[in-house]
Amino acid sequence: MGIAKKTRNLGHIVEGKALQTTGKALGNKSLARRGKAEQVRGKVLQAMEKGRDSLRH
Repeated sequence: MGIAKKTRNLGHIVEGKALQTTGKALGNKSLARRGKAEQVRGKVLQAMEKGRDSLRH
């Protein structure tokens, strides 16, 4: 997996966690859901990259 893609995917996960935590703290359900969606996006992209890596090697 390329370091740039790995870092970007981890960024999505971290950003999503921050949004989710902020949303929960403020009582903003929409923000919390958007944060959770961002986390899921990062995890899915990360899994896809790992799958691609396993097929290449």
